[in-house]
Amino acid sequence: MPTIRVRAARDDEYEVWMPLWRGYQAFYQVDIAEDVSRLTWQRFFDPAEPMRCGFAELDGAVRGLVHSIDHRSCWMKEYSCYLQDLFVAPECRGQGLGRRLIEHVYAQAKARGCARVHWLTHETNTEAMKLYDRIADKPGFVQYRHAL
Repeated sequence: MPTIRVRAARDDEYEVWMPLWRGYQAFYQVDIAEDVSRLTWQRFFDPAEPMRCGFAELDGAVRGLVHSIDHRSCWMKEYSCYLQDLFVAPECRGQGLGRRLIEHVYAQAKARGCARVHWLTHETNTEAMKLYDRIADKPGFVQYRHAL
């Protein structure tokens, strides 16, 4: 039975994070500039920023990541936690890492006093949605956006 451990990333693990971050970008067919990635990494460890990064280890090797951001809401008094990015190395999928990363975000957000965790996924991400449908509610909202 493989050993799974989920933990917060440490500020000296940029080189561990980057291959997974690039894998996430490749999955969604985007290319985020290196300076944006470096800034994102710095924000995870800035106490003034509401951003966090967690890792999933499989048998001691980091094989998954999760990013989350706490924010206010006009619909409730408490903060919400937006699970922005979730990625598990393709060869490690189906072993429970994604679920454990999401449960980590749930527990950490609850400990910080957040009222809910929410996220988006692309409509073609059908494998991940099988998990999401088991561990969260799908409220039916459709995302719209406009680049500025």
